[in-house]
Amino acid sequence: MLTEGISVPSLNTEFLGRDTKEAACKLLGQYICRETEEGLVSGIIIETEAYLSENDSACHAARGKSRRNATMFGPPGIAYVYFIYGNHYCFNVVTGPEGKGEAVLIRAVEPVEGLELMQKRRGEGCKINNLTSGPGKLCQAFAIDRSLDGHDLSRKPLYLKENALHKGVLSIKNTPRIGVSSAQDKPLRFIINGNAFLSR
Repeated sequence: MLTEGISVPSLNTEFLGRDTKEAACKLLGQYICRETEEGLVSGIIIETEAYLSENDSACHAARGKSRRNATMFGPPGIAYVYFIYGNHYCFNVVTGPEGKGEAVLIRAVEPVEGLELMQKRRGEGCKINNLTSGPGKLCQAFAIDRSLDGHDLSRKPLYLKENALHKGVLSIKNTPRIGVSSAQDKPLRFIINGNAFLSR
């Protein structure tokens, strides 16, 4: 039986309350973990996108606070989860000072633990490099939905965890964001260059 709301060894998330572009870079290489009654799944964050409160028409908070985007204006380090295109969820980490309305979309992770469970959720024929290579795929594989909107990401059952192995030495590249209909030219997508699990 899971015990929810218990603190776990987690990432030092002080950086999340500062610059959102910096946060989008620093989240790369860290673990995201999800516990359910079915078991644990985890992965290494390899692709992020920053969404800014100023001069960024693709950001949900660009037109101010609403019922849909209210979580974005909360404290840094909570989950902002929304439903899109009528068929999948997207998972974001709220960043910047509380009240600003910024977040980092987690676009893809490299799966680490719970591969069989991820494949069960994504479909038995799903290849490993397609399990979590996109925001909707990630949410399906990790069982992330609107029930986790506003969840504190330092606590179970969905939490960030430090990956001490990479020690900050990563080949990071930034590119224009993908899958947005406006502000497409902004280089606010950050990736671990050459990783086989990036979104397509």
